[in-house]
Amino acid sequence: MRLFYTITFIFLLIAKSAFAGEADVIAADVAKSGPNTYNFSVTVSHDDGGWNHYADSWDVVAPDGSVLGTRTLYHPHVNEQPFTRSLAGVKIPKNINSVTLRAHCSVHDYGGKELSVELPR
Repeated sequence: MRLFYTITFIFLLIAKSAFAGEADVIAADVAKSGPNTYNFSVTVSHDDGGWNHYADSWDVVAPDGSVLGTRTLYHPHVNEQPFTRSLAGVKIPKNINSVTLRAHCSVHDYGGKELSVELPR
């Protein structure tokens, strides 16, 4: 009977990790810090299940799809949801007025909710 409970527990852990879904950007603040330079504070929500499945980064993306900056997340945030992390010194060409923020998951890659933000001038 103990083996049954152990196998069931392991299955539930794997299932939780597999079905955590994509990482969502749910809020953001952006501040101009210099000429064509911005600081971002981004809030991500994801049902991190541990080292095998967690939100592992977020990006600042230009309208043409090019990545202007990436904030790497070096560990899962299992007990801290949603969580906010910052990225300073992102250089953005002066002809760009807005960017999209997207989060990346170690299992599902991209695909969660994105957020478009206007850049302060």
